[in-house]
Amino acid sequence: MPGQPGDRLLYAALVLFAVGVVAIITMFAYPALADGDRAPIGVYLLTLGTPIGFVLAIVFALRSGRRQR
Repeated sequence: MPGQPGDRLLYAALVLFAVGVVAIITMFAYPALADGDRAPIGVYLLTLGTPIGFVLAIVFALRSGRRQR
């Protein structure tokens, strides 16, 4: 479990980013494996996890780098 409450944001960012990367790889590999058929729409929607995870990681970095008083 995370040590601080804000660490959950980092774990969520990492999971979303990883899911997005796997979806991108699947999006390009699927036509080669399925005789030219396009990937299902769900794969295209899962690729959105990459930029969302990246933005969440930036938010985490900005929030954790802020000085506490």
